[in-house]
Amino acid sequence: MSEQTFPILYSFRRCPYAMRARMALTLNQVSVEIRELILKNKPAEMLLASPKGTVPVLIANNGQIIEESLEVMDYAVTHGTHSILKAPTSAELTLIAENDDVFKANLDKYKYFDRFPQQTQQDYRAHGEVFLRQLEQRLAIQDFLFGHNQSYGDIAIFPFVRQFAHVDKAWFDGADYPHLKKWLDNFLQSSAFLNVMKKIPCWQTGDAPTYFPFSEE
Repeated sequence: MSEQTFPILYSFRRCPYAMRARMALTLNQVSVEIRELILKNKPAEMLLASPKGTVPVLIANNGQIIEESLEVMDYAVTHGTHSILKAPTSAELTLIAENDDVFKANLDKYKYFDRFPQQTQQDYRAHGEVFLRQLEQRLAIQDFLFGHNQSYGDIAIFPFVRQFAHVDKAWFDGADYPHLKKWLDNFLQSSAFLNVMKKIPCWQTGDAPTYFPFSEE
């Protein structure tokens, strides 16, 4: 068996967890072999490595299986050839936990409100806005969530705000979150994000490797 020369990343382009992992790998210039998935038809190789079947999954060169997006971000921090992203502070981890636990639950109910008939879609949106207002207050006094430079916390959170915004884009465009919109657009227009969101064919067993971050054309 030939030695693995690049870590393998199983990913799904639109998943916010996979998105923040790819952003961290891109910013810190960690090269991986990327395998884009169809989530309804997950390859046996991925399920053998990670039976829980969620993305991202990173298989390091030493065989370590990394199954959580924040752990992939941590891998990028410690293995990158660049150090744009640093290890998160306790304040960053606290806000990320609120994003992942509370805001993501409200986001899912807002997006898939028909599965949660206990309240209306507008109710679920209002619950999510509690977190948006917190971010807006932070961004009213600084360019990013934790100062005037992007941080681990920004990268971990913005893909979920993006997903929230796209549930009802017309509503979000008209909502009174000027600083949040500017912050989000800064990421959506960045070269790193445009690289992260390039479309590639879904991986199948036997395909030639595709390497990520993608080379600039």
